[in-house]
Amino acid sequence: MSAEPGRNLEPVEHLEPVDAPEPATLPDPVAYDDGGRGYEPVQPRSGTRDLLRKITAPFVGLGLLLVKFGGLLLKLKVLTTAGSMLVSIAAYAWIWGWRFAVGFVLLIFVHELGHVLELRRQGVPASAPLFIPFLGAVVGMKQLPDDAWKEARVALAGPILGSIGAAVVWIAAEATGSEFLLALAFVGFFLNLFNLIPIVPLDGGRAAAALHPAIWLGGLVLMVGLAVYRPNPILILIVVLGGLELWKRWRDRGENAEYYRLAVSQRVAVAVVYLGLIVALGVAVAETHVARTF
Repeated sequence: MSAEPGRNLEPVEHLEPVDAPEPATLPDPVAYDDGGRGYEPVQPRSGTRDLLRKITAPFVGLGLLLVKFGGLLLKLKVLTTAGSMLVSIAAYAWIWGWRFAVGFVLLIFVHELGHVLELRRQGVPASAPLFIPFLGAVVGMKQLPDDAWKEARVALAGPILGSIGAAVVWIAAEATGSEFLLALAFVGFFLNLFNLIPIVPLDGGRAAAALHPAIWLGGLVLMVGLAVYRPNPILILIVVLGGLELWKRWRDRGENAEYYRLAVSQRVAVAVVYLGLIVALGVAVAETHVARTF
C-alpha cells in the first residue's frame, strides 16, 4: 500500500554489508613434462592428411594380406583367373552390358570348372581357367591324359557341368518370369552345344578321339561351312587350328595307336554321353530361345 502524502515514515534500521568471501587462489605453478601449462597444447591437424590416411588404409591392409598370403594365391592362380575374368567382363560389357557380361563369364567359368575337376580327379596337372575375351577360356595341361578314353571324359566334363549351370539359370528364369535370365540360359546351352562340334580344339573334337578319326573330318567340313556361311574371325581361327591338329593327329596315328585303342564298352559310353548331350542341348536351345529385348 502506498504511503499517504504528508505523513512521516518510521526510520529504517541501517543494514550492514555482508562480508564477501576471499577470492580463490590459483595453484602454485608446478613444472610438468609437457611444460608449465600442465597439459599438451592442442595442435591443429590437416584435413587433407586425415583424408589421405582414410583412403590409403584399405590399400595398406590389402598389401599386408598379399604379403602374408601372396604365395598361396599365386599357387592357386586365383589372381590370374580373377584378373582375366574381369578383363573379359569389361570386354563383353562394352557390347552387351554388364549384367549379360557377368552372367556369360560365370557360365563359361562353370564350363571350364568341369574340365579342371576331371583333370584333377585323374591326377593330371592343370592350370586354373584363363579367360580370353571373345574366345572363351582355356585350361592348360602339362600333359595329355593316359589315353583317349580319359581325354574324352575330360572333354565331356565341361559341357556336362556347363549344361547344369545353364539349367539352373533356366529354372531361375521360369521361377521369376525373367526374359533376361531365359536369354542367358539360352546362351549357356548354345555355348555348350557349339563346343560339341567334333573338331579340336573344341570339346567335341577331343570326345571324338575316343570314337573314330573320320569324325574329325566331318567336324572340319562343318566348321568350314559355318565360316563360309557366317564369316567370323573366331570361326576361321577354329578352322585353322582344327585343320592343323587334324593333320598332326592323322600323321602320328601310327605312333599313338595305343593311345586310341579302347574297349568297346568305353567307346559306347562316350558315344551315348556325347550324342545324348547334343540332343538334350538342342532341345534346351529351342525351348529357351527368345527375341532379344534388352
